[in-house]
Amino acid sequence: MAEEITQQEDLAEQARIRREKLKKLTEEGNNPYLTTKYAVTAHSEEVRGNFAAFEGKTVTVAGRLMSRRVMGKASFSHVSDRDGTIQVYITRQDVGEDKYAAYKKDYDIGDIVGVEGTVFKTQTGEVTIHATKLELLSKSLLPLPEKHNGLKDTDTKYRLRHVDLMVNQDVRETFFRRAKIIKSIRDYLDGNGFIEADTPILLPLEIGADARPFKTHHNALDLDMYLRIETELYLKRLIVGGFEKVYEMGRIFRNEGMDARHNPEFTTVEIYCAYIDYFEMMDFVENLYRTVAGEVCGGTKVVYKDVELDFSKWERLTMTEAVKKYSGVDFAAVSSDEEARAVAKEKGVELEKGKESKGHVLAAFFDAFVEDKLVQPTFIYDYPVEISPLAKRKPSDPTMTERFEYFIMGMEMGNAFSELNDPIDQRARMEEQARRKRAAGANAQVDEDFLNALEYGMPPTGGLGLGVDRLVMLLTDSASIRDVLLFPTMKPKK
Repeated sequence: MAEEITQQEDLAEQARIRREKLKKLTEEGNNPYLTTKYAVTAHSEEVRGNFAAFEGKTVTVAGRLMSRRVMGKASFSHVSDRDGTIQVYITRQDVGEDKYAAYKKDYDIGDIVGVEGTVFKTQTGEVTIHATKLELLSKSLLPLPEKHNGLKDTDTKYRLRHVDLMVNQDVRETFFRRAKIIKSIRDYLDGNGFIEADTPILLPLEIGADARPFKTHHNALDLDMYLRIETELYLKRLIVGGFEKVYEMGRIFRNEGMDARHNPEFTTVEIYCAYIDYFEMMDFVENLYRTVAGEVCGGTKVVYKDVELDFSKWERLTMTEAVKKYSGVDFAAVSSDEEARAVAKEKGVELEKGKESKGHVLAAFFDAFVEDKLVQPTFIYDYPVEISPLAKRKPSDPTMTERFEYFIMGMEMGNAFSELNDPIDQRARMEEQARRKRAAGANAQVDEDFLNALEYGMPPTGGLGLGVDRLVMLLTDSASIRDVLLFPTMKPKK
């Protein structure tokens, strides 16, 4: 505790000194905050990576001062911009005595500077800019983390993401790659004829789905409203309206717990395509992942937590087959709800109250014995109707639905159906789902507008929802969802 207090006092003293420097600069007519623009002609990686083209040329770069090594009349610094860092050589003779004195006395690590100069290589072979002009563009009033220790505390990293991005190039690379992943998904969908849509985030009712919503209030309408937990019901209305291929990428909100795989707000992409079924949607997922991995990672093989994943090979198992493979229990031979409950008791599988049918027991066995075993890309399909209220029943077995989820590294990555388009069956399932949720204390309702849309007729449709954040985790080798969210949800500090 004493050491922490000492560190806080030291940081406060550094901040005081920096404010005094700012005051001095301002009194001398050099207030850096008055600078409105700076003409940047090159970036660090561009210069370093194309030295032959830049050697001897004059460039202007701008960024954050990350180091300073003063050697009398000449000094070396490193400046960090969006791409990385580049060394700058500064001499009193070239930038002028006053500017050089200010650089030594009034500049601090963390300040934003602009540098104009010629590109050369030092005797050690480092690409460097020989400064002829130096400008202070913005003053950093707070010190950066000590460079050797960096910003390592995860709680601090997430709370001070702006500082994390300043001092950790690998963190910046993660979010550059995230942007590339999202662009690749959009390019793939747009290139296959899909139309991107924007649907409401604020909804006038709490639907009966299992996820808990966030509740707010619209003052002008004096109406309770809910943040969306999915985009599905609106996108299906667009299918009814004639959009044969439609998708939406955006934020989803669920008022639930947080862990390495869950954040209350997260990004999904939901995709709907008329006239295809869930098997064709499996093919679509395989092609999408191969394309995105190839564009972002250079191939279909990706290493995550020291495990090589191969997106060119996908296993396909029914839920019944998977449970038999990993638990030894064959639910195809289980004939009743009572027999299923007896098997669960024998195997020590706990069941939730009200979820004790054969279908619920099969799903509980999957959670207990199967999910964490699915390391390589795997489709699990044919889900019980009890846990699939929006999926079409299998014609050959009405207790099952044409639904799949796919798993990688034990994580559920996406969920897809042959979408239920029978408005009568859909109403019955939604009413049952809402009834169960109301019994648990929620204000769940049936979405009558959606059911009305179905009554106009929705074509046979394949639908898919995939978690973008979890995909980014895989393709950036990130252990936690918080590592791939710029600003994850955090409990406020007192």
